[in-house]
Amino acid sequence: MELNRGIAVAPGVAIGSALVLGSEDFRIPQRFVRIDAVDSEIARFRAALTAAVAEITGHEALASSRLGQQYGAIFAAHKQLAQDPKLLKEIEDLIRQKCHSPEFASSRVLRQYARTLQNLGDRYFAERATDLFDLEKRILRHLLGERREELMQLTAPVVVLAHNLTPSETANLDTKYVLGFATEVGGKSSHTAILAGALELPAVVGVGSFLSEVSGGETIIIDGNQGLVIIGPDEETLNRYHAEEVKMKSAAVHLRSLGPLESVTRDGVPIHLYGNIEFPNEVEHCTQRGAAGIGLYRTEFLYLESDQEPTEEVQYAAYCEVVRAFAGKPVVIRTLDLGAEKFPQSMQEVIEATPNPTLGLRSLRLTLQNLPLFKTQLRAILRSAVLGDVRVMFPLVSTLLELRQAKMILADVIDDLEEQGATFNGKVQVGMMVEVPSAALMADEFAREVDFFSIGTNDLIQYTLAVDRANPAVANLYSSADPSIFRMIRMVLSAAEKHEVAVSVCGQMSSDPIYTPLLVGMGLRELSVTPQAIPEVKQVVRSLTVPQAQEIAEHAQTLEVARDVENYLRGELKKLCPDLV
Repeated sequence: MELNRGIAVAPGVAIGSALVLGSEDFRIPQRFVRIDAVDSEIARFRAALTAAVAEITGHEALASSRLGQQYGAIFAAHKQLAQDPKLLKEIEDLIRQKCHSPEFASSRVLRQYARTLQNLGDRYFAERATDLFDLEKRILRHLLGERREELMQLTAPVVVLAHNLTPSETANLDTKYVLGFATEVGGKSSHTAILAGALELPAVVGVGSFLSEVSGGETIIIDGNQGLVIIGPDEETLNRYHAEEVKMKSAAVHLRSLGPLESVTRDGVPIHLYGNIEFPNEVEHCTQRGAAGIGLYRTEFLYLESDQEPTEEVQYAAYCEVVRAFAGKPVVIRTLDLGAEKFPQSMQEVIEATPNPTLGLRSLRLTLQNLPLFKTQLRAILRSAVLGDVRVMFPLVSTLLELRQAKMILADVIDDLEEQGATFNGKVQVGMMVEVPSAALMADEFAREVDFFSIGTNDLIQYTLAVDRANPAVANLYSSADPSIFRMIRMVLSAAEKHEVAVSVCGQMSSDPIYTPLLVGMGLRELSVTPQAIPEVKQVVRSLTVPQAQEIAEHAQTLEVARDVENYLRGELKKLCPDLV
């Protein structure tokens, strides 16, 4: 059993067979074979090996003739590995003596050798480990043939392990068969982590190099509560986690019972809880858990699900589905926040041209330079607004000029729709995300020009602390509990109160129950959280009074170090709701 520690980004426990992306990208269907099938399985392994050797020989001849003998020698080395008697004997011994399937035995032995080479600390030997991974992939492809089960066509549950998953890859995971995932890189508030929460998949990121330690089909435990990835758990550990699963399901039943109850403090102050969603089908999760509306509808994933830009009608249909589900309740639709980690294939070259996409052409800046794309989305939003209380929100606003340009384009779209005689609602509330320090510092001026603010703490923390939230090397510096973030929030709250502008928090900070008393105590009365977090945040709200929350906030703001703030808030949450800590 091997235990690896990473960053917990989506709660829950997943137990299943490993699917290692990047080295195989398909599932090893079984770990064991019947004892009476051992001989036929060894014959199948030898046939696959012969086919792999023939394939390598062909590549060797082709490379030698076209590029020269020195390039053909690369494949000659692969062939030598594939014919190593010691290697082959170890694989066949696992099949014969432990009844392992040829797929699992091949993966296990080749990966053990690769790991040994990688651990020697020599560059030459590390490169030879890559040869072993290549050989593993070849043998597995020949063993599985037409039975190979690709990631997009799974028929059995797996735990996905990868170096990294892009937001679009994560969005396309089939939750019917993917139980959870873990990645070697990533941070707590990366977009992949946010999507894991939206899909309600237990997830751990930033684990570091561990994929070479895992064989496809091996039993894995993803502990999304503690940030653990356990490879090959022993029986005691498996039993403990199965018991934990039962306990968590019982707690989930209790939390679900809070759904119909009001989100109101013990002294009767309403705290409106809205849902953050990426996909229209998440509205069901929000309604079941008692959301008062949608505080953040991230629309960019309509663009990431396909290489083609979604048409106005595709967007209109998606928005209408959400608005109808929350008839009469607020639905805040954020315009496109493409860029940084999130971009469709069609925009990849434009966005990747900058050395630092986070500071480059992204979000509102991108849409202001792509007016047809921007106007198409605004048309779809305004048309859907006929069905309910739809509000438009612009992301990553950093200057007054950007906000005014966006509002001018919205006005142009309204004029166009009027001329065409289209059915739409042009009297929508217009708001902006506060997620860069300039917006917080200029909140007094911005408040004169918008109907509402939504504080996006994920980017606000990143830009204020100069920490790349997806970089594990500096992940320890990224903290919602940093005192500078509280000052930024206070600036926004002060400006909002002065100009009677509504304000909410929609970043991951608002979805973490330890910050609920702090945010309520600072004066926030609207929180937009992930569907999964709604019951937990509601339980905290119903367990405290506003004076209690104010006392907690006042003390937290006297502390000077993020670690001290976090420890204090966790201690206060334990007093209020021990079962959530």
